[in-house]
Amino acid sequence: MNQASSLNFMVSDHVRESLAVSLRGCDELIPQDEWVRKLARSEATGKPLRIKLGLDPTAPDIHLGHTVVLNKMRQLQDLGHTVIFLIGDFTTMIGDPSGRNSTRPPLTREQIEANAQTYYRQASLVLDPSRTEIRYNSEWSDPLGARGMIQLASRYTVARMMERNDFHDRFKAGQSISVHEFLYPLMQGYDSVALHSDLELGGTDQKFNLLVGRQLQSEYGQEPQCILTMPLLEGLDGIEKMSKSKNNYIGISEEPNTMFAKVLSISDVLMWRWYTLLSFQSEAAIASLKQQVDDGRNPKEVKVALAREITARFHSAAAAEAAEQDFINRSKGGIPDEIAQVHVPLGEGGAALGIAALLKLAGLAASSGEGNRLIDGAGVRVDSNVVSDKALKLGAGTYVLQVGKRKFARVTLA
Repeated sequence: MNQASSLNFMVSDHVRESLAVSLRGCDELIPQDEWVRKLARSEATGKPLRIKLGLDPTAPDIHLGHTVVLNKMRQLQDLGHTVIFLIGDFTTMIGDPSGRNSTRPPLTREQIEANAQTYYRQASLVLDPSRTEIRYNSEWSDPLGARGMIQLASRYTVARMMERNDFHDRFKAGQSISVHEFLYPLMQGYDSVALHSDLELGGTDQKFNLLVGRQLQSEYGQEPQCILTMPLLEGLDGIEKMSKSKNNYIGISEEPNTMFAKVLSISDVLMWRWYTLLSFQSEAAIASLKQQVDDGRNPKEVKVALAREITARFHSAAAAEAAEQDFINRSKGGIPDEIAQVHVPLGEGGAALGIAALLKLAGLAASSGEGNRLIDGAGVRVDSNVVSDKALKLGAGTYVLQVGKRKFARVTLA
């Protein structure tokens, strides 16, 4: 999406460049002209704009899908603006129904606090911690009390609330909508009032909530924030949005070797979408890579570069290099440098152990039955040799057991 050419008033080159950064990969920027005016005013006064992103700690880990908006925050942060990483410890107790056709059970305070402990630490792998304002929306939401909540609710109508797609669809289908669900967009909007936000970021599924923030700011006599929505990142399957519940995700705290291998597992088509939304390379550099592939370059080489960049961001350049070498070793049937070391006692009287039972004891199969099925599928190797005989028994010694391409264990039988 590129709206930069739609400007109908004079702005500096710096403002145009800032707008281009804002628009890169975004779904919508609403209203664009207001955002340009804010940028121009910031340039003239030297006062940075306040840019807000709120995340509810509904789970303890952040995955790459979450980093799409975090990346945009970092780009705007690098332009000199103030970014506010808002942890929705209060709104999480309500439960956001966005994108769902049924109510989401609220979490307990203990669950929320446990999840929130890791959120900012993980977000700091993308944002610059020294230039990030971290806030919790319980700071202003808890003190509201019953009177304040009633006064806030009086500033928004039920008719407007029912314009939200998921509420409208559920009501039309005769599905229940709890009254407390109406509080979620109100409280998220009130966050923008409390923080005097100039711009709020979110996924496309958050558009309604972000617009509520604009209206509430007007109700409280503030200049309305602009909103910038980012696409929802497709997961490893290239179809569904990235989600832990769909098991198509890459957690940003996953081991380097796992992260690197998972990035390489995505399709060549999805790779370009990930480059746009996850890479810090310029659009010109990405366009050049596309042209190189069109001209005959192996797309796997370009995907390796993406895997290296992402792994290095969340770990280190050295870890990314080691992960790449580990992947090469595995691809060639080699053994990774670091694998689990397992000691297993021999059977009674020093008897050898059957391979299926050994796979279970080594943690490479959930049961002996699964071990036998893996052998039937030619998915088991001992010292790089494919096992075809389920009756195979191993005596005293050390063996490298492999299941599939990624599971290894060095087993010592004694």
